[in-house]
Amino acid sequence: MKKIAFVGEQPVLEEFARGDFSKDFELVLHHSVSQLLESLFTAPPDMILVDVSGLNPKLRDALAEIRSDPVCGHIPLVAVSGDVGRLESLALGSVIDDYVLLPADEGDCSFRLRLCRERASKILELNPLTRLPGNISIIKEMQRRLDNGAVFALAYADIDFFKPFNDRYGFSRGDEVIRMVARLILNITKMQCPNDSFIGHVGGDDFLFMVPFEEVEGVCGEVIRHFDSIVPSFYNPEDRAAGLIESTDRDGRRRSFSFITLSIGVAHNAFTAVRDYRRLSEVAAEMKKYAKTHPGSCFKVDRRKA
Repeated sequence: MKKIAFVGEQPVLEEFARGDFSKDFELVLHHSVSQLLESLFTAPPDMILVDVSGLNPKLRDALAEIRSDPVCGHIPLVAVSGDVGRLESLALGSVIDDYVLLPADEGDCSFRLRLCRERASKILELNPLTRLPGNISIIKEMQRRLDNGAVFALAYADIDFFKPFNDRYGFSRGDEVIRMVARLILNITKMQCPNDSFIGHVGGDDFLFMVPFEEVEGVCGEVIRHFDSIVPSFYNPEDRAAGLIESTDRDGRRRSFSFITLSIGVAHNAFTAVRDYRRLSEVAAEMKKYAKTHPGSCFKVDRRKA
């Protein structure tokens, strides 16, 4: 059951707690924002409802503080009021996610809060750099396809020599490379498999994408071809002329590194039945590791039939 922190007075809380609404949410009463803040980090709620009809003008600052906090800033904030003008006068538009007007319709209110929570979950799950789905969405999509009996390929892409590049040019240019790879994989998969593709960002310089098995070699080939043609533009002219960079390895030693490349490992269920997403992800990781043993950008597909 989802827990909602309600900031306000008991009569307003009771209005929300009546009927079937209480079956969807557990409401915890706080008489002030300061009281809420005391418990926010020890027992964070899934959502915060704030009755703004009778609270002081400093309310917006308090809610803005919650919104800007890196730990709890993702928690949906919903204002409760009997007057839309009250919301406008407090200038809450930039800090709240939604609002409920009193008297609240039970069905409408419950539905709006569920939608607000789902929106917040989706936004939180997106990678902040690439805006691509993260691990939770990736796992759900993998298992959904397996449960539905779909035959598909899972490709695990990883940028090689990315740390030396970051050390040489800084994290800002490294972020540009990661965004480029995200757009590249997204555009190519959607162009070649518009109705049956999925791309997710595992984190850092690792990506996963899913396409029909018969399309995976064509997609991987196009991704690598475009990647290798774009990569030199991220290097300074002197490094492009040399074809390599000087940077520090993981042991702190100065050495030469080639330009960044892309290794893709591909797993699938075309030859062998797979029921658990974890098995598929393990094979994809194995194939990615194998691809990394080959020079340059490449992809390797699991050919085993047992």
